[in-house]
Amino acid sequence: MRAHAEPTQSAPLGPPTAWFAAARSHALLIALSLLSLLPLYWMIVTALRPENEIFSTAPWPENPTLDNVRRILDGMPLFRMLANTALVAAASTAAQLVTALLAAYAFARWRNRWTRAIFGLLTLTWLIPAQVIMVPNYLLVTSFGMLDTLAALILPHVASAFAIMLLYQSLRAFPEELIDAAITDGAGNWHILWRVIVPNVRPALASLGILLFISSWNDYFWPLLVTRSPDSAVIQIGLQMFFTQEGNQWGPLMAAASVASLPILAIYAVLQKQIVESFLHSGLK
Repeated sequence: MRAHAEPTQSAPLGPPTAWFAAARSHALLIALSLLSLLPLYWMIVTALRPENEIFSTAPWPENPTLDNVRRILDGMPLFRMLANTALVAAASTAAQLVTALLAAYAFARWRNRWTRAIFGLLTLTWLIPAQVIMVPNYLLVTSFGMLDTLAALILPHVASAFAIMLLYQSLRAFPEELIDAAITDGAGNWHILWRVIVPNVRPALASLGILLFISSWNDYFWPLLVTRSPDSAVIQIGLQMFFTQEGNQWGPLMAAASVASLPILAIYAVLQKQIVESFLHSGLK
């Protein structure tokens, strides 16, 4: 009787490859991170170069100086522009969060064909480029007499379709059992929204608030359209003061850009986890 042959075992695969794959992935990520940090590094290095070394290709200024910082302090109301930018960004963010929360609660709480139709129209408005509505918004703030004021920078950004859609997804996923329990206890919609829902969606609100604040801080075209004087301008408009017909003042320009980037870098350093979660919640890449 023929004996059954023992199954042959495969030869070992050799040294483990998991660490090699991980090392390769980390090396790629480190290389991409350094590549993305290169413009920021070069901006800071250029801000520290004297005027006669602006176009040098050396990786570090041979004679670092703070003259460019002194020039922007003397040539523009830097701190006033930073204060204006912070005020506009904070006010726009707060207004968009409140209006988005109220609208998202209404869409999530009362679902019928009318709310679905309105929500569909709201979604379509998000697809309209901002440049298309700049002229109507300009005529609106001009008719209100708000041209060259901080109110003109805030008013068109009181509501955001993007913010409404993002919070709508969070409120749709909110457990209805908690709302039903609150209704059973006699709570009204205002109480349910602020006492039941808001405490439980704070991570989503914080993530959205960070995105809205950064977007408002970096806004350029709308402030360029409605501001005239440096006292009502934001820091992004102050950067164009160093573009002249005689030539671009790259040293002061890079110094001003570095100062304008510091608050956003500080926010990212402190709230890095929330910023990453905001991109995950929004589905942005």
